[in-house]
Amino acid sequence: MPDADAIEGGVFLCASSDLVDGGKGVRFPVTAGGEDRTAFAIRYGNDAHAYLNRCAHVPMELDWNPGEFFESGGLYLMCATHGALYEPDTGRCAGGPCRGARLHKLRVVEQGDKVYWQPDDFVRPAMA
Repeated sequence: MPDADAIEGGVFLCASSDLVDGGKGVRFPVTAGGEDRTAFAIRYGNDAHAYLNRCAHVPMELDWNPGEFFESGGLYLMCATHGALYEPDTGRCAGGPCRGARLHKLRVVEQGDKVYWQPDDFVRPAMA
C-alpha cells in the first residue's frame, strides 16, 4: 500500500525526528553525474536541508564519521579533510579553502513528519 503522506516523485529519506538541529545527519546513496556517491540530510534552523556529500574545495566526502557533518559548535558544516566551512542552510562557503564555492544542494520536502528528497537531472537515486 503506498504511503499516504508520500510526495510525488520524492524519495523517502527519514522520519523528521531523525534530524536534530545541528546534530547528526542522515546519509543516503545517490548517483550524481553517472557516478555512485552519497548525499546527506541535516536539520538547521528547524528546517531540513540536503547536499551531495562532496566538498567544493576537494572532491571528498565531508563527514568526520558517518553522519557527523557539523563542526563542534553546530553552526557550520565542516569538511573533515581540509576544514572548509559551509553554511548549513545554503551550502555557501563560510570560511577556509572553499573560497566562495558552495555545496550541491538537493531539494527536500517535509510532510507528515517525514523527509523526502526530490531528485533532479544531475543527482538521481542510486543505480542498483
